[in-house]
Amino acid sequence: MNVLIAAAIAAVVFLVRLFVQLRTTVAEAEKTLVEVRVLAENLNELDLEVKDRVEELGAMLGTSRKAGVGLSEGGSSKLLPTSAKFLPFVLPVARFVLRKMKKK
Repeated sequence: MNVLIAAAIAAVVFLVRLFVQLRTTVAEAEKTLVEVRVLAENLNELDLEVKDRVEELGAMLGTSRKAGVGLSEGGSSKLLPTSAKFLPFVLPVARFVLRKMKKK
């Protein structure tokens, strides 16, 4: 009979410790869940801000592309003569030749 009482007491002590541990684990889990919710809200706000900035950047890139195309069309074909189109190729070659001539 004493063995059964000792086993019952050991089982009750084990269960009480288990329930106390479960209670503290649940409390920590609730705290963690609250922190996760706050972090998720911050992430959503950050996501919206990044999307807004990407849209602004896309609009800015489109505008700069249009401006670049307009400048390249206006600058090369209308303002300069046709022979000036070859200047980007001729000038480096001429510079190279002049340097070689100076060295000799």
